[in-house]
Amino acid sequence: MLALSYPRDLVMIGAIFGVAAMVWAGWAQEGPPSVAWAVVLGILSILGVALAALSIPIAVRSWRSGSAIAPKSTTFRAYLVVVWVEIAIAVAGGIILPLIGLDAFIAPFILLIVAVHFFALAPVFRQPVLHAAGGVLTAVAVLAALVPASVAAHSFWCGVLGAPVFIAIGLWYTVAGRRALRSHSAANA
Repeated sequence: MLALSYPRDLVMIGAIFGVAAMVWAGWAQEGPPSVAWAVVLGILSILGVALAALSIPIAVRSWRSGSAIAPKSTTFRAYLVVVWVEIAIAVAGGIILPLIGLDAFIAPFILLIVAVHFFALAPVFRQPVLHAAGGVLTAVAVLAALVPASVAAHSFWCGVLGAPVFIAIGLWYTVAGRRALRSHSAANA
C-alpha cells in the first residue's frame, strides 16, 4: 500500500510519472510497427500529459504540507550518490552503445537505469510501491531489449509497455494523495 503521511509527495510522484509516460511514449514513436500503434502511443502521451496537468497544480497548492524527503539524512545522501552514479552510467552508455553498434539498445538501457532508480528512491519517500514500479519497469526494459528489432524498435517496446506502468502507478499516487490532502484539510477545518 501507499504511505499516506506526505500527500504532497504522492501527487508530485503522480506528476513525475505522468511526464515519464509522455516521454517514453514519445520516444517509442521512433519505430512503431504501424500507424495504429503510433496512435496508441499518441494516446498514451496525452494520458501522461493529462496526469501531469492534474497532479502539478495539486502539488503546488499543497507544497507547504511537508515532504518525506529529509535532506540531511543518510538515506537522502546515499540516494544522491546513486543518482550521480546513474547519470554517469547513462552518459557512458549513451556514448559507448552507438560506438559499438548497439545504439538500438539505448532506450532499454536508459529505462533499466530509470527502473533501478526507483529502488533507491523508495526509501527516500518512504514509499514501498516504488519498489514494485522499479521491478515492473526492470522487466519491461529487459523484455524490450530481448524482442528482435525486426518486430519493432526496442524503444517502441519501452514506451508501449512502460508508459502504461507510469500512468497506472502515477494515477494511483495522485488519487491517493488528493484524497489524503482532502482528509488532512477536513481534519484541520
